[in-house]
Amino acid sequence: MTDTAPDLTDLLKDAPSNWGKWGPDDEVGSLNYLGAEQVIAAAGLIRSGKVFPIQRLIGDPKGDPVWPSRKAAVRTQLLDESTWDSDDAPAFPGGLHYADDKIEAFLQGSTQYDALGHVWYDGKLWNGYDARTTVGGMDKASVRPIADRGVVGRAVLLDMARYLGKDNLESAETYTHEDLIACAEKQGVELRKRDIIIIRTNYLALFFTLGDAFYEDFCEPGLQYSPELVQWFADMEIPNLVTDTIANEVTTDPDNGVALTLHNALMRNLGIAFTEIVDLEALAADCAEDGVYELFYAAAPLKVDRGSGSPVNPIVIK
Repeated sequence: MTDTAPDLTDLLKDAPSNWGKWGPDDEVGSLNYLGAEQVIAAAGLIRSGKVFPIQRLIGDPKGDPVWPSRKAAVRTQLLDESTWDSDDAPAFPGGLHYADDKIEAFLQGSTQYDALGHVWYDGKLWNGYDARTTVGGMDKASVRPIADRGVVGRAVLLDMARYLGKDNLESAETYTHEDLIACAEKQGVELRKRDIIIIRTNYLALFFTLGDAFYEDFCEPGLQYSPELVQWFADMEIPNLVTDTIANEVTTDPDNGVALTLHNALMRNLGIAFTEIVDLEALAADCAEDGVYELFYAAAPLKVDRGSGSPVNPIVIK
């Protein structure tokens, strides 16, 4: 790792960009690649009718894996049967009782979509929007336009853990787009333009076994930046990158020390939607059993006005 990390402005000065490709007002980026043709073709992949919701449980008794600066959701019970032990309990004609609760949570504290404007550098968000439009809430490139349109298409699961012969990838372990291609070939599945890419590392298994030690020297495994990798994503017109890690890429580049380079090279510059913290274990086991890795994928984050991200429960159907 270098002593001084280069500035993203310099590192990505020659990187490909999709700014303006879908007009000056676009806020969904590469999701524009998923039109009616892609939806209809993806529907044809449904054969067995097996349904896999891939959201991780919110409020897991074993803990919720979140980015180090965030806290897990807290659910509070407000009403239950004990409420009616009180003389001043609410009374409804006919004797209705009910339960009610709430959660306090980070919008990106569970399985979630990032807004395209979630990260930036050099004062500009996706599509060239001014970073000042984030003050007090995302006026541009928020998660709401993604939620309003939804995401449906052909997805390919790339089981990097099984491909590498591991139960799970280790901290700071990296792989490239060439590894993704090789993994697909070994699985016997074709990667096509406009595919939604789903990557399994099973890294979060360590969260449940290590406890607080999981966050010591925190650096997740994942894709590592290279100009060739970014160009491959651009050429393949990838609309959506989905992984079972918290931040979708190696946290800190082991070569140059830059944090979350691909959030900027892929999301900020190319408009690729990022989906994180998915639970792929049941799906991956089923794919390993039947050898089917091409999937129908549908998702829509919650419609949060001006939100920088939102929880989601993607549905994968085989």
